[in-house]
Amino acid sequence: MTKIAFIGAGSFGFTRKLIRDILTFPLLQDSTLMLMDVNAERLDFAKRAAERLVRESGAPAQVVATMNRREALEGADAVVCTILAGGVNVWKYDVLIPEKYGVSINVGDTRGPSGIFRALRTIPVMLEICRDIEEVAPKASLLNYTNPMAMLCRAIQRESSVPTTGLCHSVQGTAAMLARWIGAPLDEITYTCAGINHMAWYLEYKWNGEDAYPLIREAITTRPEVYNEEQVRNEMFLAFDYYVTESSGHASEYNPWFRKRPDLIEKYCTHGTGWNPGHPHYILDEYTAREHNWRDEITAWFEAPVDLQRGHEYAASIINALCGGEPFAFNGNVRNTGLVTNLPPDACVEVPVFATKKGFSPVHVGALPSQVAAITNLSAQIEEMAVEAAITGNPRLVYQAICHDPLTAAVLSLAEIRSMVNEMLAQNRDYLPQFKRFEA
Repeated sequence: MTKIAFIGAGSFGFTRKLIRDILTFPLLQDSTLMLMDVNAERLDFAKRAAERLVRESGAPAQVVATMNRREALEGADAVVCTILAGGVNVWKYDVLIPEKYGVSINVGDTRGPSGIFRALRTIPVMLEICRDIEEVAPKASLLNYTNPMAMLCRAIQRESSVPTTGLCHSVQGTAAMLARWIGAPLDEITYTCAGINHMAWYLEYKWNGEDAYPLIREAITTRPEVYNEEQVRNEMFLAFDYYVTESSGHASEYNPWFRKRPDLIEKYCTHGTGWNPGHPHYILDEYTAREHNWRDEITAWFEAPVDLQRGHEYAASIINALCGGEPFAFNGNVRNTGLVTNLPPDACVEVPVFATKKGFSPVHVGALPSQVAAITNLSAQIEEMAVEAAITGNPRLVYQAICHDPLTAAVLSLAEIRSMVNEMLAQNRDYLPQFKRFEA
């Protein structure tokens, strides 16, 4: 039997969808599903949902819930991580403090000042999880869904021996979106995508073996509804000729072009149909609503018919492959062992990966085109500094990393950045045990 541990199982929607997917694989149907969370109420809901899925699928899987992390990990073959280090009352300041200084945040979970401070809080927790895995589940592979993806995976790959990859929706999601724009069945699309998480680029995007980029460009430039769906990303494509993986809400934070002035925010970051509700910082509104409404949403799921069809997440297919099932190809976040030649060595890169019983086999891609390598390399270098700061507790490196953030640098002076960083360090004092000083 396979043992699969879910750390952060209280992420109800994700946990139940992944368990549903796992139960569609004959090789995994007799798995032991170990659910762990620090919130007893959320954990109980997750357990009841898992038991319902097992019951209605007819699979012989077993469901066990525990608040003891090491118990959940003991002897695991695969670990899925979906944790959040601190709730809304902690990380809301990742958005509110930069906004006070004029740095407009939309999502704030990946890079920039907001993403870096989330990494500073989360990396120590992730490394504790990995130390437990090393001790009680030495054969396990870790699949990480927690953001900021690249910085967390980089820290794990640097400090731990646990085989790890990070998984994100953006590659397959964007590939499907582009196919829809040009009227192509997704099963006729092939692509090569590489870079870093949330900033990977479709180096090739083909329909039945033919370059589809001319069709994408035509759709963007001649159909207003297509342009308006992803205004920021479409402007980037029209400038750089390659399409980036992450949505306009995220992407607008990772560059200096769209959020540095109110008029630009109004033009590019407000009216497009692809923007999330609650702009300019929808994430606070969304998570606050979830804090109030999550019990109602869960109750509604229990009252509705259950869907047992496999979804589009990678994790279950990867676990099946690692346990000896059909090999599976996906885009994952791995250590740069010469895979992308013009990104920093050992940085966390997002490239094609094959999962088999032998483990993870990432694919050598080569160099990114120079026009997209420039900003991708900058973000990767910033992430290297931020990870070093998180591991060593060096506030000076936090400041230096944020000095180079493209959006922050487009808005603030060095002195203003230092003031902002010091305020964020002071706000996070109780969540940064690795730091001895809280001034840059």
